[in-house]
Amino acid sequence: MLTRSPRRSRRSIQTAEADELDESDERAVLQFGTYDALVDSLTPLRLDLIQAIAKERPSSMREAARLVDRDVSDVHADLKQLEVLGILELKEGGPGGAIRPVVPFDKIEMHIDYPLLDDVDVDSTPASAD
Repeated sequence: MLTRSPRRSRRSIQTAEADELDESDERAVLQFGTYDALVDSLTPLRLDLIQAIAKERPSSMREAARLVDRDVSDVHADLKQLEVLGILELKEGGPGGAIRPVVPFDKIEMHIDYPLLDDVDVDSTPASAD
């Protein structure tokens, strides 16, 4: 779950699988069909990039790449994919016409239902760490 900052614009996350925005607590929900799709989309490098952008608010893609010490072309590809997922926005108006990445959320909450058996209902009682 992505929790929106009240100071940032409301925009629903658009995916081929699901769109949902709970207006009462300003949560956008991004659902992945499989665990592999989640892992492929939100890699550790992409999560680091999202966090750096949220914290530092870079004025360009190049500056975002410097923040995470990565190649600009690799960061550009990741930013485009994250934009498609709706996790960040790419806005015009940076210095010299640069595109600046903006993360319109304060945090990402992850909830994973991972059935251990093929015939188990996903709504059945999960294991607890309490």
